[in-house]
Amino acid sequence: MTARIGFIGLGIMGAPMAGHLRAAGHQVTVANRSRGPRVAELLAAGASWADSPAAVAAASDIVITILGFPRDVEEVWLGPQGLVAQARPGSLLVDMTTSAPSLARRLSEAASARGVLALDAPVSGGESGARNAALSIMVGGTGEAFAMALPVLERLGKTIRHLGGPGAGQHAKMANQIIIASTLMGVAEGLSYARAAGLDGEAVLDALAPGAAGSFQLNMLGPKMLARDFAPGFMLKHFLKDLSIAVAEAEVLGLELPGLAQARRLYEKAASVQGKDAGTQAIIAALTC
Repeated sequence: MTARIGFIGLGIMGAPMAGHLRAAGHQVTVANRSRGPRVAELLAAGASWADSPAAVAAASDIVITILGFPRDVEEVWLGPQGLVAQARPGSLLVDMTTSAPSLARRLSEAASARGVLALDAPVSGGESGARNAALSIMVGGTGEAFAMALPVLERLGKTIRHLGGPGAGQHAKMANQIIIASTLMGVAEGLSYARAAGLDGEAVLDALAPGAAGSFQLNMLGPKMLARDFAPGFMLKHFLKDLSIAVAEAEVLGLELPGLAQARRLYEKAASVQGKDAGTQAIIAALTC
């Protein structure tokens, strides 16, 4: 049977994700803070509009959220008219926002108390991954919930891994963000060095991409750094949120991660120079401003 799916959060990534589910034949009910062009496109494709999380829950077997910040998740999930309070027993709630593992565990506990299944399933791949249904999806929760969600998640991503109980998906996403932060810092430093040495940046990228330095970050965002194209595939304000969570979680785990700390400082500087809505490649502005 084709599940009835609710989708809350229709930003750069959420809108194309909801579109894939509608294109797959699911009945999709959407909600968002505003009804801009992305929403209009989904409604034209046959999605239904809901005015509240409660209305989304009432119309859905599975509800997916992908929001900006943990406080948004708390409001949508745990408010009096939120998803947990209004979802039907036996339904499934999936949060794909990058958020704190501790919040993921709270959401799971609150849902379980109501007889509702819950997963934390943050994603990696950015706007291009969302548009191409090629995301990497990191999942935490019970096996029962994962089995229910898998056919839907397969419409959104190429790599889907169940990594453990509640919060495990968010821990994996923190590892992902820590790696990206230091990798992008290295790309920015390397390209800044090449420019200062008087080299042609494009030629340097062509030389490095096939070698050991080649990576998604170098190959995809390196050209944007050289062109000073800071249009967001993933905004600095959201990445800084992720890095703050990672720093806090590392402290809880008793880890000292100096690369993470330095990367966060550079991203904060980039945000002050280029604005928090710039893409993560704007880290190079922290080195060359």
